Amino acid sequence: MLLWAVERLRRSCALVAVNTRPGTEAEALARNAGLTVLYDAPGDAAGPLAGVKAGLTWAATVGAGTLAVSPCDAPLLPDDLFARLINAAGEGAAMAETADGRQPLCAVWPTSALARLTALLAEGAHPPTWSVLEGLGAVHVRFEDAAAFANLNTRADLAAIAARLESRR
Repeated sequence: MLLWAVERLRRSCALVAVNTRPGTEAEALARNAGLTVLYDAPGDAAGPLAGVKAGLTWAATVGAGTLAVSPCDAPLLPDDLFARLINAAGEGAAMAETADGRQPLCAVWPTSALARLTALLAEGAHPPTWSVLEGLGAVHVRFEDAAAFANLNTRADLAAIAARLESRR
């Protein structure tokens, strides 16, 4: 699933990196695929914003103006997800939204948000990702198929997604 997420990002992004914990299978897979591997900064609370911060730091060092982020456990995301988010964001932020609500792990962040995010994560804090995006004035990009944003956390989730993929054939 990690490589699926990478391929989806590569359709819209010039460079792709992977945020993971050291010593994991995900790290080994990313390294074997020749990808840049990023780690959360020491002292940052565990959670998605620590990964976004690592990504923004990397994006700023490679001269990118924006960072597109994607969960690796959502294999059904729309093919046009990042093209639409990048287009809507312009020089700001954008996040996906469905009938189920905001999808803040599918978003585009301006690298200019790094200082603000660093301040928000100070002293081990970890505010909700959607709230940080809202604070940046993120554009909401509506996607009609809420089920496309389902993530895999259990074997039951895997079975449900496998059944959905099978029904598309």
